Amino acid sequence: MKRIPMMLQMALILFCVMAIPTAILTWYSGTQILHNSEEAIAESSLAGLRANRELNNNALNNLAQDAVRLTVTSIFNRIRNFETFAELNSNYSNVSSAQTILQELNNLNHRVDGVYSSYFYLNDSDYVVSTDKGITMLDQYDSTEWMEEAIVGKRGISGVWFPRKLSSGVDVLSYMLPLNSLSTTTSGTIVVNLRESQMGDYLSSSEQGEHDYLLMTSDGTIISHDNKELLFTDGSKQPFIQEILSKGTTEGYTFHEFEGERLLYTWSRSEPLGWMYVNIYSMDKLMVKTDNLQRSIVLLTMIIIFVGTVLTAFLAIWLSKPVRELVRTVRARGNPGGTCKNELAYLDAAFRRMEEEEEGLHKLLQEREQDTRKLAIHNLLRGDVTKQIAELFPESNYIVAIVSIDQHRRYVSKLNRETRSYNRHLLISQCESQFPDGIHARSVYKGEGCFAIVINYGQAELENNLDRIKGVLVTIREIAIELLGNSVTIGVSSPTETSSMISDQVVEAMEVIKHRLIEGSGGITFWNPEAERGKKYIYPSNSERRILNYLDIGDRGSIIKEMEIIRNEIQSAEYISYDNILFIYNQMIGATLRHLMENNISTVRIFSGNENIYYAIASADTLDELEEHLCEFFGDIIEYLAHNMGEINYGERIIRYLEEKFCEEIVFEDMAKVIGISYSYMRKIIYELTGKSLIDYVNMLRIQKAKQLLLESTLNITQIANEVGYYNVQSFNRFFRKYEGISPSSYKTAKISKPSKTSKILTS
Repeated sequence: MKRIPMMLQMALILFCVMAIPTAILTWYSGTQILHNSEEAIAESSLAGLRANRELNNNALNNLAQDAVRLTVTSIFNRIRNFETFAELNSNYSNVSSAQTILQELNNLNHRVDGVYSSYFYLNDSDYVVSTDKGITMLDQYDSTEWMEEAIVGKRGISGVWFPRKLSSGVDVLSYMLPLNSLSTTTSGTIVVNLRESQMGDYLSSSEQGEHDYLLMTSDGTIISHDNKELLFTDGSKQPFIQEILSKGTTEGYTFHEFEGERLLYTWSRSEPLGWMYVNIYSMDKLMVKTDNLQRSIVLLTMIIIFVGTVLTAFLAIWLSKPVRELVRTVRARGNPGGTCKNELAYLDAAFRRMEEEEEGLHKLLQEREQDTRKLAIHNLLRGDVTKQIAELFPESNYIVAIVSIDQHRRYVSKLNRETRSYNRHLLISQCESQFPDGIHARSVYKGEGCFAIVINYGQAELENNLDRIKGVLVTIREIAIELLGNSVTIGVSSPTETSSMISDQVVEAMEVIKHRLIEGSGGITFWNPEAERGKKYIYPSNSERRILNYLDIGDRGSIIKEMEIIRNEIQSAEYISYDNILFIYNQMIGATLRHLMENNISTVRIFSGNENIYYAIASADTLDELEEHLCEFFGDIIEYLAHNMGEINYGERIIRYLEEKFCEEIVFEDMAKVIGISYSYMRKIIYELTGKSLIDYVNMLRIQKAKQLLLESTLNITQIANEVGYYNVQSFNRFFRKYEGISPSSYKTAKISKPSKTSKILTS
């Protein structure tokens, strides 16, 4: 937003205030219109389906009632005695009776639209009286076997409707009504065949966009459908019909998406027959008018937004004019707001920058003052007394306390630099704030985990002040443990009455800190000059000899016990200096390393990758740490010697073999078999012992021998090459130059000419 001018920003805000609610209102109203339109169409379609269902039911009921009324007449009694077609045609009177029945059946056909045919079948007779084929033999008419299947669904004395396909290929819905013995003595069946297409006419809707319709019996069989191929199939397999049937409701409607088209399904169940009427509409076609209305609303909304946008632009220009003039004035006097194009952001940045510059200046002054004080204190600790010291320390007496972090290396490894710096800042602040009124204290960080606190107090009530200082130091120790998460040791110097002696007080306090090596960490120790500082150094030479002997036999337990004896001797000494203690342990390390080298044991292989033992000793805080480092040092040696003793023996055999055979042609694989190890293992051993490969080591032996022959024999270069194992001068020259940097002849000339030059110098 900072890169958008205020005028455009205000125009955008005003536009959003106007356009967004308008757009939301348009969207909401359109959605509601669509929803309400769909609901209204669905209700209307369901009402139409309900009306069509009633129309169809009425037509079927009328047809059934006409058939029932025909059965209560005595017209069928006229032919009940004629079971054969021959008997019926035996005289005119019989034929006339059958023609009367035929006329009544024709009248029945005309009472309801869509009747294809009707016929009467006298039980056990061989003929039928039909409206489509007249009076004809039964075997020449459609089969009546379907009646047995239809009669299964008959209930009471009413007829039954049964869908079927006639032999002529016409799909009909047959109404079969057996004559009732209560109304007539004739046994027979009236069948009225209603065209399936007439059912479709009843179900078809006049509304635009109708997609499909179907009529199903109670068992789900389709008896009428727009697609004639689906007649008499299972309707539940049609899309979404099973879902409708599972609802169990008498009527209703639902919406579905099918092949990218939104469809409306309406259904209604006929109670008397149990038939299910279903109409399917395409909502895309039914909603044409609604969609047009919605598009008109959207277009009108866009026009309103466009007009509002123009008005918004003019309004934004008018409202932003004062601010733009102010920005031009500020920019004419400088550019404190940066490159912001937005006027409000520019002014905000300008004022904020002014505040930051003011705060930065104030902070800089404070930091400079603090840095000046810290520098003055650092200089004071080094013995340089500046004028500012008198302002910081107005009293006459001084004491220096050094707060040292115990096991500083471990503390550093646990925390990152930023955390340690933050902890130091907190501790320095806490140290200075703990001292009571009348005692002035300044604290700085000296490095290597040590904080120096310069304490200044008056001569009056000197003893009382010292007691108060001791109490504050105890508090500082507890605070340091909490802030640093680590214990500290505090060393306190002797009092002095002049600031020029502060550097000496620092030395005293640092010396006191070293006493934690014996007394342990976490204490507060005051300087106490000892009269016996001139005593000679002590050193446990007997323990050194025993430790080296234990090292040779690999007795780690005895070495640990001997280290305990050394520690007890140090602790029992009446006075022993810090330097004497370090001397004891460093001397033992040096003696051990010399012992290993005298026995041709490579110390590099033992301690490669390990921490420098001398550095570890120098950074130890307590005797326990020193002893731990030494025990680990001796343990590594014992472990290495135990693991590599066999390898050392193999190494001696390899070196001896090479020194005896280097002038000959050596096949290293055969050499390995002679020694009893693999070739790869032999290469590994010689490299670890000498730092060179087998070939380099052999060449080095040959070159050393060649150098001796060049100086002590009269052999020429070719003879010397053959003597040391090279079979051509070129190879000899190449390897000699590789190891010595010059050719053999140049080497011989340089070595022989050097004594003559020396003798000339002596003679002159």
